[in-house]
Amino acid sequence: MFNAESATNSYCDFSFSTSHLQVPQKSGCVSKLTLEEIAKQAGVSRSTVSRVINGHPNVREHVRQRILNVIKDTGYHPNAAARTLASQRSQMVGLVLPRSVSSFFADPYFPRLTQGIAQACNQYNYTLGLFLAGTREDEEKIFSQVTRMGLLDGILVQTGQIGELLIDRLVDSGFPLLIAGRPSIPANVSYIDVDNVSAAFTATSHLIRLGRQRIGTIAGPTNSTASLDRKEGYLKALVERGRTVDESLIAEGDFTEASGYYAMQELLASKPDAVFIASDLMAMGAIRAIHETDLRIPEDIAIVGFDDLPLATFPNPKLTTIRQPIYPWVSKQSKS
Repeated sequence: MFNAESATNSYCDFSFSTSHLQVPQKSGCVSKLTLEEIAKQAGVSRSTVSRVINGHPNVREHVRQRILNVIKDTGYHPNAAARTLASQRSQMVGLVLPRSVSSFFADPYFPRLTQGIAQACNQYNYTLGLFLAGTREDEEKIFSQVTRMGLLDGILVQTGQIGELLIDRLVDSGFPLLIAGRPSIPANVSYIDVDNVSAAFTATSHLIRLGRQRIGTIAGPTNSTASLDRKEGYLKALVERGRTVDESLIAEGDFTEASGYYAMQELLASKPDAVFIASDLMAMGAIRAIHETDLRIPEDIAIVGFDDLPLATFPNPKLTTIRQPIYPWVSKQSKS
């Protein structure tokens, strides 16, 4: 197993304040309560209540406790809309993934990415809003939603086959933005990514050191910067070690298991003895295609994947893969 390094180039912090609270009524409705009414019940001024709610230190302890007791005894909870109006912060960030609903659940990478970001948001008291962009029409709808006044404090966008147009529009709008993955077009925007070129170079070099002579690759789609960079690393390793690049040993998938299956069927006609595959999910499909022949893994054909997803432990033998540090990576994203 190998590690891919990651880096980030921006960091910022968030804060909030509150001006209204709400209380559940016996009828099941929710009514609003102003700070003046809270202050009246606690026998203090509105400004004192505001300082306590916002954690200001300049309040005598017995007064602070009296106000907190009023809030606790009556079961009041912060009103998010009023808090946003007062502080210009919603304590909510958006995550845009270039996937339809069905493909989101079919690819284990994206649920794992979302889980990591959600955990980081919980750690910093943020709510995560998920937006799935499977079509250009989805991008249009999402742009109007995420830039609506006060809805989000910022947004994370995963680069992919869909999403570049949305990124361009968000950059032009000046909305707080962080990109997950290298954008295809350089822009004045912060992004975070693993070093896909070096990682693929390492994977291919490993196969060369094993003595493999016909090393192929199943790359991702050409409109993905991650797949382009991983293919570049594969080619770089071959050239730097004096190997001839054989185009018949290069196939393309789309990061799905099915595409890995069909791409491997295509490659087998060229008799590779090793294949670097740009995602673990495609590697699962490739392994299935190999198992339908009389070839053995790794004796006849060695496989290296990319991502180190939990499914990499399923095959027998287990898949050798490049570890993409998703959880540390998304923690950096969510703090930015």
